[in-house]
Amino acid sequence: MIKGFIESFCKLLVAYPERISAVIVEDNEQCDITIYAHPTDVGKLIGKEGRMVYALKTVVTGCKAKDNLHYRLSVKADE
Repeated sequence: MIKGFIESFCKLLVAYPERISAVIVEDNEQCDITIYAHPTDVGKLIGKEGRMVYALKTVVTGCKAKDNLHYRLSVKADE
């Protein structure tokens, strides 16, 4: 559910939406979400002073109440 939301939201922000992918690695208490994007789109996903990625982290953290997992979100350029 969260993977689909992140991918669809990020595709609205970038110039190369076909290059957006999210990888989720779940552990017992932690869930690492890595968003891969075209190198020119990484800055758009992070935003000025990190505001866009911080907003995404806020939305993702809202799922903590439901899943009882700690979420970490990172944005990386794909190769």
